[in-house]
Amino acid sequence: MTVGTGDTGMLTAPTGSSLQRLAEAAWERIGDEAVLVFEGRPWTLAELGLRARRLSAGLRDAGLRPGDRVVVMMANCPEVGVAYQATWRAGGVVTPVLFLLSEPELRHVLTDGEAALAVTTPEFLPKLVAAAGGPDETPALRGTVLVGGDEATRAAAAEQSGRPVHDLAALEGGDEGPLADVDPATPGALLYTGGTTGRAKGVVLSHDALSASAWGGVLTTVVESDDLGRSEVRLLPLPLSHVYGLMISVAGLHTPTGRTSVLMRWFDPVGFLELAQRYRATVTSVVPSMLQLLLAQPLEDYDLSSLRQVGSGAAPLPREVAEEFARRVPGVSVSEGYGCTETAGLISASPVGRSRPGSVGQPTHGVEVRIELPDGSEAATGQDGEITVRGPGLMTGYWRAERETAHALRGGRLHTGDVGHLDADGYLYVVDRLKDLVIRSGFNVYPRDVEDAMLTHPDVVAAAVVGRPDPAVGEEVVAYVQLRPGAEVTEAALVAHGRAVLSAAKYPREVHVVPAVPLTSVGKVDRKRLREAAAAP
Repeated sequence: MTVGTGDTGMLTAPTGSSLQRLAEAAWERIGDEAVLVFEGRPWTLAELGLRARRLSAGLRDAGLRPGDRVVVMMANCPEVGVAYQATWRAGGVVTPVLFLLSEPELRHVLTDGEAALAVTTPEFLPKLVAAAGGPDETPALRGTVLVGGDEATRAAAAEQSGRPVHDLAALEGGDEGPLADVDPATPGALLYTGGTTGRAKGVVLSHDALSASAWGGVLTTVVESDDLGRSEVRLLPLPLSHVYGLMISVAGLHTPTGRTSVLMRWFDPVGFLELAQRYRATVTSVVPSMLQLLLAQPLEDYDLSSLRQVGSGAAPLPREVAEEFARRVPGVSVSEGYGCTETAGLISASPVGRSRPGSVGQPTHGVEVRIELPDGSEAATGQDGEITVRGPGLMTGYWRAERETAHALRGGRLHTGDVGHLDADGYLYVVDRLKDLVIRSGFNVYPRDVEDAMLTHPDVVAAAVVGRPDPAVGEEVVAYVQLRPGAEVTEAALVAHGRAVLSAAKYPREVHVVPAVPLTSVGKVDRKRLREAAAAP
């Protein structure tokens, strides 16, 4: 079965315009309005736009050239968006990086993507300097831009890294930079899917893809709910470095007026509820594990009467979680969406008030979903098969990986590796995964990355990793390891090793020592058997 959405009349997908030109239009349209609140301080779009214009000139002075990649690794703050816009205005390519990445993971992003500049804050500067190493290790890296921090901190980091460390405030201190003439079909962002040993794939997203994906979300959740002209206060706890958060931030360039985002530095349930009450939040976007944490709080003690829409994505949302939250917060609609990095964050979403239990909604504007059987034929209504996608938000390809790109985009469609079906009304249901990907708290965890990390322990000779269903985080990472003869390392020590070499989202919370990692008859890891063992009480 194939389902796609068509044009909505005058509201057509805004492809053919670069993100910096979309930003220019937004600055002119709603520049004097307060569009962002961060830690009590409101920001107008004009203020943020002026900072981005000036920083774009500063980045050029720091060595940025058109097409160069700029790593942005910060917790949420206004400077994240300013750095994105300044990079695009200067003709660069944004590489968002989650600050939870381990040193080896960050090193791979810097080297594989050949980043020219990196933007960070003092608390993450030591990790960045250690990951980059010297100029011989990351020769493309020309310098670091530090948001905050004093001169002594910058000087020490410059001496250790052998590169200049620029003060962001100083780079913003000059004249505005010119608007780079960028083809909208060229890369706007390079996002890494995960990995620690060089296998992480960079996903190349064009300006057009990012714009179109965000526009599809606006049309589905705003226009179709007859909300285009209503004042909206969006509480944003998602990391702007994740494709989900990036897509939502780009969506702000398309809304006509009246939209304010209350940005959290990072999610914490009490802070979320306090901000929702204080600013009368109407809309929020979360991952399922956030809802789990919120349900553990006394929701009834807060005034959440303004909240009417909660969108969930990045991981499967248990039905009971959605139902309990809606029950405890009267008047709210909890809906689920579906997407991936390769589609600039969005494939389907549930229109407000028209969600269906277990469904991730309908394809967003311009997106066509086709369910394919193993022989490549089209599945019937209700029949499970691989979810394939075509639309303006598709990635250009994997960074410098022609074979992987050709396989993923064969036939002009993205083959997601996920299994699902469509009902008679075009609602999509994701029921399983073809890949071995584990999704923990909305973050992708690739078993092979974890396995390779566990193998760096001197007493481990074999490792296999699977996901175990977990009501709090969606899936928990579970590792099974085989030790060298005579080794006596404890399982707790192996968990500690994983924590030391992997990011917080990836390291296995459970490690089981087994006599031998089970294999299938053809010598592959028997993951089915391990999943059954992990799920057993």
